[in-house]
Amino acid sequence: MRNRDVYMQTYKSNFLPPLLDPILFLLALGFALGKFVQLGGYGSYAAFITPAIIATAVMNVSIFECMFGSFVRMYYQKTFDAIIATPLSVEDVIAGEILWGATKGLLYAGIMFAVVLLMQSILGISLVTSPLSVLVVPFSFLAGLLLSAIGMCFTARTQQIDGFNFPMFLFITPMFLFTGTFFPLNALPWQVQDLSLAIFPLTHVVLITRELMSGALAVDAVWSILWIIPVTIFFWILSINLMKKRLIV
Repeated sequence: MRNRDVYMQTYKSNFLPPLLDPILFLLALGFALGKFVQLGGYGSYAAFITPAIIATAVMNVSIFECMFGSFVRMYYQKTFDAIIATPLSVEDVIAGEILWGATKGLLYAGIMFAVVLLMQSILGISLVTSPLSVLVVPFSFLAGLLLSAIGMCFTARTQQIDGFNFPMFLFITPMFLFTGTFFPLNALPWQVQDLSLAIFPLTHVVLITRELMSGALAVDAVWSILWIIPVTIFFWILSINLMKKRLIV
């Protein structure tokens, strides 16, 4: 609730990125670059990357909220110390931070999904082809939980804010590039495909989002859900335990 109140005080700047992101990405990549890209059975390139645009936005807002946002509140603003001085516990604070990161992911996904539908209507192009696509918004909350918990683990182990350069370079950037976002995952060598499916959450988020928006649900989406749920529980517990070790002296 505290983070929500702060968010609403700056709602104009907070609502602008999810409004503009899908427009800029679709214009630059979906339509301009898409003229030179042939994907065979995937349809237009714009329709292919639209789910990935939403999925990567959920990743960025959720994981960065619980990395940079939580670190600033913990280290510089001492907000965590103030809250823990009340009857609330460390577990309450960290759970609240993760839930807020997931909620921001849901808000971004909802706004971007609405923008995509509006662009589809105005431009007369096919970007969303299935009624199942509405499930993308609630699914983004589950995806946000996982990514926020991972971000909180980085926060628990980072001593200075510059230390986030390591997870960004070693984890977030490769995840952004090699998870089937801007080209099909099967274009990569099978070793890279297996590694991506094993360690990158965004691979599963993109896969499920794309299949929901196209209506072509397959068994691999079920496997992705079965991967996401236990991994989310694991990182939820791990992040709380790591933060307790850091905050309780």
